[in-house]
Amino acid sequence: MQAITIGLDIAKNVLQVHGVEASGAVVVRKRLSRGKTLDFFKSLSPCLVGMEACGSAHYWGREITALGHETRLIPPVYVKPYVKRSKTDAADAAAICEAVDRPHMRFVPVKSEQAQAVALIYKTRGLLVAQRTALANALRSHLSEFGIIAAKGPEGLARLLAVLGSEDSGLPELACEGLNAMVDTMAAMQKQIAQLDARIAKTVRSDATCRRLLAVPTIGPVAAGSLVALAGDLARFRSGRDFAAWLGLTPRQDSSGDKVRLGRITKAGDKGLRTLLVMGALSVIRHARGDAAKGIKPQASAGRASEWLTKMLERRPPLVVAVALAAKTARIVWAMITRGEEYRLTDA
Repeated sequence: MQAITIGLDIAKNVLQVHGVEASGAVVVRKRLSRGKTLDFFKSLSPCLVGMEACGSAHYWGREITALGHETRLIPPVYVKPYVKRSKTDAADAAAICEAVDRPHMRFVPVKSEQAQAVALIYKTRGLLVAQRTALANALRSHLSEFGIIAAKGPEGLARLLAVLGSEDSGLPELACEGLNAMVDTMAAMQKQIAQLDARIAKTVRSDATCRRLLAVPTIGPVAAGSLVALAGDLARFRSGRDFAAWLGLTPRQDSSGDKVRLGRITKAGDKGLRTLLVMGALSVIRHARGDAAKGIKPQASAGRASEWLTKMLERRPPLVVAVALAAKTARIVWAMITRGEEYRLTDA
């Protein structure tokens, strides 16, 4: 009997296979070593192979697809309801096999090697920025133990570095050695981040879609490149709201009957993309509030603040408005990419 649907549970060195025929009867249930996995799929006629979208899934998806099979990646959260009783590799593979051919199941597109390489640049930059922030926070914390305090932000950090670099800082020599080691590491990271920023800017300039996205006020080079590299094919979303929901920018619902209850945003999807959109929105809001304080009308503020944003800031806290603006930006990005349109500034 030939399996027509296979669930493949991926691990580092051992992979579990669960295959069924057209009637749903199990025809194969076995464990495979990493080295024998592709040989196993070579021996099969073309079939549907499902996997969780986890580590190395895109690699296995490309390799198995190249052998003539149809490969689908499923978000792990959608597989979990199909797991029966205890969690084992065999139970996970059976759950994947059952979930992969559900008519309304959602899937993750298999990325090419080039797409993964581009995504790696942005993820590397994000990791370095996070490590630089962690070092800066550690530096603040350690200096506070010696009574040296500074305000938040780059200016406060610069004052701390100036105190640390002065000869009359009053710090013990041993403490200075440890703190200077952190400062040197931060400087090295800053240099690497600058190099990656230059590489990203070059990549964005060479991509027509990224150049169009740069016209959106809340989107800079890093956000534009990240959206194109990490979001995948936006045509798989039915609407801009679906894309915003995928990014976790829409409210979580707890509704029943005629009662509609909306809570906080779901924070689902890619945290990095969501953060970039919210940070871009906060930047626009900061400029808009500064323009309002100077008496500059929204239409004269270089397109940074629409009438919609100005009215929202009058009614809601800035962070709430930032999330709303990020969700609106996600919808704009979806429309621009799927329809091939240019950005149009409106007050709606």
